[in-house]
Amino acid sequence: MSGLLVVTAVPAEAEAIQAGLADPTVAVLPVGVGPAVAGAATARLLALAETAGRPYRAVVSAGVAGGFAGRIAVGGTVLGTRAVAADLGAESPDGFIPIDELGMPAELLGGGPALDADPALLAALHTALPAATVGPVLTVNTVTGTTAGTEELVRRHPEAVAEAMEGYGVAVAASQAGVPFVELRTISNPIGPRDRDAWRMRDALTALTAAAPALR
Repeated sequence: MSGLLVVTAVPAEAEAIQAGLADPTVAVLPVGVGPAVAGAATARLLALAETAGRPYRAVVSAGVAGGFAGRIAVGGTVLGTRAVAADLGAESPDGFIPIDELGMPAELLGGGPALDADPALLAALHTALPAATVGPVLTVNTVTGTTAGTEELVRRHPEAVAEAMEGYGVAVAASQAGVPFVELRTISNPIGPRDRDAWRMRDALTALTAAAPALR
């Protein structure tokens, strides 16, 4: 069996993690932006490893994210208790309808519109990163950039601490392969009206490097 597989969206995130790794058996690979490409690429990596007789023991979706104000500070670290497909569903005159409320069977959703992190993997990371904020991480196809959109997400997901674009896709790939999954994120910006000047990408990447020794 191979070691841990850590997947990121972009090379800068992978490089930040590699800079802090203490375990040389951990594989860190950028797999692309968004749940579709991240999920497909992760599934391919898992299948290739299994075919080679060296399956990965677990998968971590890692990278930067937006954080909900008051729940996590910019530069903070998040461990996801579950990956939530926050915008998978349908619009209606009465508002957004989540996909599971439309009558879709869970098996057609890769296990459901929200997939829990592996408890043992989550606990191990939390032990190594005790200051991390723990809670659900939303996966979105469109990053939230308005006050109204933020308020709607807070209303629908009152326990969520962050949003990113890959976690749910990676979680589905891991679930289909029977491999434990967890999501680790560091915060580059508060979720809300889009303001690139308020983003602290360097702080978030530095936090990824600082969190990397926990990946083992």
